[in-house]
Amino acid sequence: MIRLENIHKRFGDLEVLKGIDVEVAQGEVVCLIGASGSGKSTLLRCINGLESHDDGRVTIDGVEVDRRKPSIHDIRTSVTMVFQRFNLFPHRTALENVIEGPIYVKGEPRREAEAHGRALLDRIGLATKADSYPASLSGGQQQRVAIARALAMRPKAILFDEPTSALDPELVGEVLAAMRDLANDGMTMLVVTHEMGFAREVGDRVLFMDGGLIVEEGPAESVLTDPQHDRTRDFLRRVLNK
Repeated sequence: MIRLENIHKRFGDLEVLKGIDVEVAQGEVVCLIGASGSGKSTLLRCINGLESHDDGRVTIDGVEVDRRKPSIHDIRTSVTMVFQRFNLFPHRTALENVIEGPIYVKGEPRREAEAHGRALLDRIGLATKADSYPASLSGGQQQRVAIARALAMRPKAILFDEPTSALDPELVGEVLAAMRDLANDGMTMLVVTHEMGFAREVGDRVLFMDGGLIVEEGPAESVLTDPQHDRTRDFLRRVLNK
């Protein structure tokens, strides 16, 4: 589904990604872990062209990701992204936020988009909040609306960039539950997360990044319980002992 080959990314003199090779199969859940600044979010943004990579090749279902080509439009609708800060339009209701992409980007008829949008809000437990504005929703509810918005594009895969990091601890569970349901339904997911319990339970594989490189990767249970690299062990010791 997703293939990255020798990806490099620089911001001026700073090399953030230093030759990344990753493959994500259809229906697979891959969790990216690592300290802040290790390149995780930049890697996600290179996948659907929000950032341009300097060297290497990214392909989605065999189609190369190139911001200069018309195909980038289809790639961004087939591989959607859920951000840390929700990014909902404050002047639009939950339902309006969900249906905006399908109507204005994909050209779906409004009636069809609204029916699908209401079904998605119902699926994530927010059917009664369809007409509510973001300011009246909790952080967890807003992030679930953001997940519904991503799903409304009928994507092949979803990229999650630390989707619970901006939430109060008591709201994290409801967002992780929604993501767990997506994984159970076979959604292809690449998730940047500090929630090690979620990574162990839901992730098929875990990739540990440090300094712009993938230092260790393998089955989630193996990496999280018996890491082989000293840097991985040190990171997990710090995270799990918080």
